[in-house]
Amino acid sequence: SSHLLCWESWLCGVSLPISISLKETSYKLPHIGYLQNFYGLQRDDHPHVRKKGENSLAAKLKEMQAFFGLQMTGKPDLDTLKMMRKPRCGVPDIGQYVFTAGNPKWKRNNLTYRILNYTPKMRRADVDEAIQKALSVWSSVTPLTFQKVEDKEADIMISFAYRDHQDNSPFDGPNGQLAHAFQPGEGIGGDVHLDEEEAWTKDGRGYNLFIVVAHELGHSLGLSHSNDPGALMYPTYSYTDPNEFLLPQDDIDGIQAIYANS
Repeated sequence: SSHLLCWESWLCGVSLPISISLKETSYKLPHIGYLQNFYGLQRDDHPHVRKKGENSLAAKLKEMQAFFGLQMTGKPDLDTLKMMRKPRCGVPDIGQYVFTAGNPKWKRNNLTYRILNYTPKMRRADVDEAIQKALSVWSSVTPLTFQKVEDKEADIMISFAYRDHQDNSPFDGPNGQLAHAFQPGEGIGGDVHLDEEEAWTKDGRGYNLFIVVAHELGHSLGLSHSNDPGALMYPTYSYTDPNEFLLPQDDIDGIQAIYANS
């Protein structure tokens, strides 16, 4: 499968203070921030310091280019920058940190979920329907079931949040990072956070809530990003009519490798 091991590096140090010089560099060279967020470029790396014979920035650019099937130039060329500008999931494509050893998964098949708050941009009933449909994407190909709860802690807590929302992974305003989720585990594990500043919709305008939540729930269940451009778990946003959506085989293979139909 093209799914990589499920790492979630944003939890560990993504929001640590960085030097003024690197802040200035990141502002001038936005690809540096992208590589820090999604490809584990160390925040204390000076972009022009050579390590082991190759500029570490160039090495990370090649890693990103390889993931997306771009020409591995090691330079922020036009195709690379174009890919970096696409709206996407906030979960890293690679990383060095995990909550737990091995590939995390839920230890039971009957899970609970709770919608903590609603976006004013959509009718509540449409939000409920989008999330229910997103959950059914995964329950239809696994033994997993999802029960909605109203007033207690759920395995998967779904919420809309602004900018810094106390999880070391602040949102960045409209576009850019649309949402993120946490791999299975206690506490924040399994939770889905959606950027309230996005134009959430039930159709093809703005960002379709069903498509984004279905992707994030893949992370909540233990999947990492896929490098198959047709997969739901590909990092960048792509619209499909929810009424015509079929879970691609790459995603089916990935989730069934974790939760075998037995």
